[in-house]
Amino acid sequence: MNLFQALMMGIVQGLSEFLPISSSAHLVITSNLYKVLKNVPVQSETSQEIFLDIMLHLGTLIAVLVFYRKDIAEIIKSLVNAVKRKDFTEYNAKMGIYIIIGTVITVVVAFPMEKVAEKLVYSPVIVGGMLVFTGFYLCISEAYSKKISEKSNKIDLKTSIFVAISQGLAALPGFSRSGLTISTALLCKKDRISAAKYSFLLSIPIILGASMVYPFLKIDISEFQGYNWGAIIISSIVSGIVGYLCIKYFIKFVGKYSLSFFGYYCIIIGVLTAVFFTLY
Repeated sequence: MNLFQALMMGIVQGLSEFLPISSSAHLVITSNLYKVLKNVPVQSETSQEIFLDIMLHLGTLIAVLVFYRKDIAEIIKSLVNAVKRKDFTEYNAKMGIYIIIGTVITVVVAFPMEKVAEKLVYSPVIVGGMLVFTGFYLCISEAYSKKISEKSNKIDLKTSIFVAISQGLAALPGFSRSGLTISTALLCKKDRISAAKYSFLLSIPIILGASMVYPFLKIDISEFQGYNWGAIIISSIVSGIVGYLCIKYFIKFVGKYSLSFFGYYCIIIGVLTAVFFTLY
């Protein structure tokens, strides 16, 4: 892995983690296209590439922590006070509970699919097909949301459960985590901004767990010495910076415009990916 490849992956991760276009799908597509250009077998993936993927997600985790630092502080403060008073009626305290419940549900849904998800990294055709599904789901949820005259900006328990299930399913490459969770919240009659905000906040524990725990379970630490650490660190920083800017402008976008644009994008890219790697 060289610096150019790492930087390219960092930019792709930063852009696609929070946009509803599936960061996992774009990392698979980008990585495999690079291998095609370099005449490297698509089926191969080194431990360094796996570790880079983890570090890129850590970069975008830092981005969402920084962007929502005030909201996170308020939720933690309210949750602690609620535990002391044994009163969970305050909305931020409820949000803390919903995020905890949602994280547990996500793990329960995602864990059984771990082996399948790992195999799909080598199947860009299938990933392309799942990206198409993400696109249709975005368009359908947006069309439904437009028909709802009154939308809520408050997350409730039912919404948190359905959104968490969607986040768990997004463990499969090609299913956009933000796309599925935001769309599900829209189907639960929430407005776009509230849906996007909750989607990003709910992602924090999962990305944190994957970034901190996964390396020690799946990566052979003895191989660290041979890694291109300069490229890994720089690409992680790039993913964080791009991710922060992406959150900032995406929130402004969803406040004014339809998510169908991203749905059409997913459908087009998914079809092109499936066709290209079928013919390759």
